[in-house]
Order: sequence, then structure tokens, then C-alpha cells
Amino acid sequence: MMSLEDKGSVQTQTKVLSQGCWTQVSCPCCVSKQVEPLVLIQLSDSVQPVTKRWLISLIEASKRHGGAALLAHPGEDECGNVIVVSAPRCTLLRATEDLGLCKKYRNEEMASFSYHDRDNFTNVDDMQEFLTLAERQYIVKNELDSLQAQKKQRIPGVPEAPGVLEAWENICQKLVRAGVIKDIFPLHDQQRLNDLGRRWYSKKQKWRQPLDAIQSYFGGTMAFYFSFLQFYTWALIPPAFLGLVLTFPLPGVSGHMVQAVFSMLWSTVFIEFWKRRSSSLSHRWGTWHLTERFAEPRPGFHGTLGINPVTGRLEPLFPEWQRQLRVGLVSFPLVGLFLGLVVLGMTGFYHGEALVQGFHQDSGSLFSGVLLYMPSIAHTVYTTILKNVYHAVAMQLTKWENHREESSFQNHHITKVLLFTFFNNFAVLFHIAFYKQDLPLLRKRLASLLILNQLVNQCTEVVVPFIVDRFLSAPHKKKQEDDLEMDKLRAQRRLPPFPGLFAEYIELLVKFGYLSLFSCVYPLTAVLLLLNNITEIPGDAYKICKLFRKPFSAPVSNMGVWQTAFEVLGFVSIMSNCWLLLLSPHVQEFCLEGGISGKNIILVAILVEHVLILVKMILAFMIPDEPDWVRIKREQIEFNSMQALGKQKL
Repeated sequence: MMSLEDKGSVQTQTKVLSQGCWTQVSCPCCVSKQVEPLVLIQLSDSVQPVTKRWLISLIEASKRHGGAALLAHPGEDECGNVIVVSAPRCTLLRATEDLGLCKKYRNEEMASFSYHDRDNFTNVDDMQEFLTLAERQYIVKNELDSLQAQKKQRIPGVPEAPGVLEAWENICQKLVRAGVIKDIFPLHDQQRLNDLGRRWYSKKQKWRQPLDAIQSYFGGTMAFYFSFLQFYTWALIPPAFLGLVLTFPLPGVSGHMVQAVFSMLWSTVFIEFWKRRSSSLSHRWGTWHLTERFAEPRPGFHGTLGINPVTGRLEPLFPEWQRQLRVGLVSFPLVGLFLGLVVLGMTGFYHGEALVQGFHQDSGSLFSGVLLYMPSIAHTVYTTILKNVYHAVAMQLTKWENHREESSFQNHHITKVLLFTFFNNFAVLFHIAFYKQDLPLLRKRLASLLILNQLVNQCTEVVVPFIVDRFLSAPHKKKQEDDLEMDKLRAQRRLPPFPGLFAEYIELLVKFGYLSLFSCVYPLTAVLLLLNNITEIPGDAYKICKLFRKPFSAPVSNMGVWQTAFEVLGFVSIMSNCWLLLLSPHVQEFCLEGGISGKNIILVAILVEHVLILVKMILAFMIPDEPDWVRIKREQIEFNSMQALGKQKL
């Protein structure tokens, strides 16, 4: 808890919104003379001035008095529907320690930031150098989300029914439900955004991205995604080259077998080396020592008010065993039910397809020919509806499980969706491969999926953004240039919110599954994925910079559960490729010539599978998850933290 001396009475500061910055006249704990606008709170058009003044005073009040200890400006005037928010230096520094961020110490080494030792860190007097723009904006959002009513009270200017705040109720969530707050989003720095855009999606930067600039402006979540996408693109070159070679059959060489073994080994090496790359980036960006479990609970968390036994803070408490019961007894069965519905839909599709084909063979009419397309259409509609329903159910289930940390909430939600996505995208391919055992059909189906995805990707990643920016957004841009009085904040409010990276990761994961699970039957898989990624990087960068609002980004140390999902697919690829090898013409011919029975073939396949799993485990063990220099730096930080704690006790 901050003292009044540390926090200051923030609401007594005089500020002027001039050329995009506040000018601070008096602040006893802040050295910087100018504070940039970081976050915009968009209020309802019908909000009362008294409500806006009350919210501003709450934002600016010290934490001792239940406020957020931030800086707030009413925008155009007190009757407007925006509040622009920033943060004083002391609030930013204390939040840096609470988040567990590492910053450069005076010896130029990274160290866990400590507020009491702040003068020994470099650039600590200049917040724009000490913290990235994404970190400063996230801290403001985190402080706003932490606002809680100290006692039961009425919200001024809001009708009595929705305008009553209960004690310790989250204020921002209440204001959203009451219709006072419409949205909260970080503000773009247009000059920095334009500079980043020129460096990022320029035609000269196909294979190298400004990752540090991306992390500084958009945050670690975005930077890790694009770093992984770049790493994945480079890693696709060896399998793409092998696929091109194996496309032309070589005498005496089984391309099927070579591709299968290579895919199994490649997926393991790729994931292990990405872990090393990820740990290096985490060290460079100072996020490998985060302390989210000790931070304030996420806004949606609820429970019985009590003292946290770890932090000693008064906050909602929810027993872990109750959460586990909800996950085990309700969430798991419901997820299993939906997975069963996926299998049921696939079974119905094949049954309907057989009926229609039989009917067409008997009648041969134009009508029966049209009916041939009905099972595919019905199955597509069915899976689309099921997917939308499941996504809504998965979100509600995860909210009901009541996770304290945001990362835990995201991990459980993503895991649920990933299970459904895996079944929905790969069930048909597994059915063709292992039930029908029809390699030509599997090759045809995989090729059609990849080519269709390539065409759709070219449209969504290149054509659609170009049309939107050139023809739909151009009139607004011209109007903005002509109207010198237009508020820059209004222009950002017109942009749609960024939908997140969920769909992008799902797309990468599905295509990685095509490569690692089934590429032995279609060697050109890696070639098509490489071509797709080359356009994916500038396309995604263009959309993020041009077509959406700037998103908030919490500090992260890796890709989270997405990394685990890629590891699981790499493990499943061993089993998939082993059984696909059994269907290889060369293996079948070898078994027939050697007189090996079907039972013995299965035993041999199981043996080979276990040997390859062992090889995978040995490879994973031999390739450390982090380079030696990162491990040494991490251990040094842990040792220094222990020494600092010992000195404090003395």
C-alpha cells in the first residue's frame, strides 16, 4: 500500500491537455515534466457531468482513499463523453515491481525491479525510456480494473436500480453494466505507429521483423506471436526443400517413409529450439520473472471477502477445491459431449453420403446429381453451428470456473477450444487414414484443404485489407486531413476493437497439424505452408497497424498454452506417422514378401512407435529449454533476490 507521501494527492495536480500531453505543474513524487495520454475511457453519450466528475476524482484519488492514483483529463470538456488517462511516475514504478518486471540495473545487467532500489536502475527518471508504451498502458488498465468500492454507495447521476455499488464491488465492471462506460482502450502514438509500419510490413522486410519495436509498442503477446511466426517460417525451409525433392520419385527410395521419419524428428527439434528462442526473448524483454499469482485478482473473479494468506490483502477468496470440482464434474463432461457431437456429425455425413451415392446410382437423374452435394453442405452447416455454440459454452464454462489469474482463465479457455478444434479439423482425416485406410483419398483431401486455405488466406491477408484501407477508409482519412479541428481521439474511437490473436494461433496450429501429422502422404504440404507464411507476416502486421484499435497487452514470458499445444501435436505426430507408414506401398510389399502377418505388423509398428518416442524424449533432453547464458542470468537474479531479502531481514 502506498503512502500519501509516495502517491501524493494526485487529484490536486494541475494539468493542461496540450499537443497530446499533460503539463504537470506540481507533483512531489514525479520527476518528469510531461505525461503522455495513454488510455481513453469512452463514456455513454447520455452520461451526466456529475458522473464524469465523480469518476475522474475516483481515478485520481490515492490508493489509500480507494482510488487508482492515476492522472485523468476530461477531454474536450466536462460534458464530453471521454476521459483520457495517464499515470504518474510513482504509480508506474510501484506497478513495475508488483508485476515482477526485470529492468537494466546500473551494471547494465537485467534485474528484478525494486521500488526501494529504484535509483540504481537505468533510465528510471524517464518513464518513456524505462517502460515500454505497451507496459505503461497495461499498468493504467490494470489500475483501473483494480478499482473497488470501499463501502456501499450510489453512483452520482445514475438511476437508483443500476447505480448502487456494493462494498468491494469492482467499479469498472459495474459502470460497464450500468451503461456508463462503453469501452476502455489504449491510444495510438501515430508517429511511432507510422515508423513501425514502414519497418514492419515493408516489402524489404519479408524475413526479418523489428521484434523489439513490436514488443515496445504492441506488447509481449503480439511480439511473441510474430517472433514465433518468423521462426516457424524459417523452420519450414528444410521440410519444404525435402518435399520438393520427394515430389519426384527416386528409384529405390521410399519418399513416404523418408518424409514420415523426417516429420517426426523435425517437429521435435523445431519445438525445442523455439523454447530456447522464447527464453532468450523473455530475458531480453525482462518478462521471465513475472509475479502474476501475487497480483490483484482479475476483474471477473469473485468469492467470499477475506484476507489472502499469501499477500495479506483483503480480496475475494475462492477455494481451489471448488474450482477443481467445477472443472472435473461439469466442464470435462460438457466438453466430452461436444466432442461426441463432432464424431456424430462425421458419422452422419458418411452415412448420408453413402445413401445419396446409392440413390444416384439407381436413378441417375439431375435431381439425384444435385443431392450428391447435400451431405457436404449439411455437414458444413452442422459443424459451423456446433462450433459457434461450443465457443459460447466454453467461454461461459471458463467464467463459471472462476479463475483468479487472467493467464489461468485464458489457458483453460484456450484448452477447451483447442480440444474441439483438433477433433473438428482432424477427425475426418484420421477417419480416412486409419478406418478407411485410403491413402489416395487422404492425399486428395489434404491437398484440397491446403490449396483452399491458401486461396482464402491470400484473400483475407492481402486483398481484403487492401480494399478496406484503400477504398473504405480513404474517405475518412481525407476528411481527417481536411478538417484541422478534428480530434485525434475521435479518429481512434471509430476503429473496431482488435479481435485478438486467438484465430491466428488456431490457424497456425491446424496447419502445423497438417504438416506434422499427414505430410508424408502429401510432400508439398510444407511448400504450401511456407508460401502462406510469407504473406501471413506482412498481412497480419498491416491489419494490426491500420485496421484496428491498439489492444492492451499484459507482460508475458512465452506463448503460454499455445506452446504446449504445438508440443502435443508434435507428440501425436509420432503415432500418426507410424501408422501411416504401415499403409505405405513399400512397407506393405515388404511385409508380403517377408510373410509377416497382420498381427506381427501391428506389433512391429508399436515397437517402432515406442522407439521413436524414446528418440524424441532423448532429443528433447539433449536440447535445453534455455541457453546456458539465460540460465546463468536467471540464477543470478534469484541469488541476488535472496541476498536482498536477507539484508532487509537484518
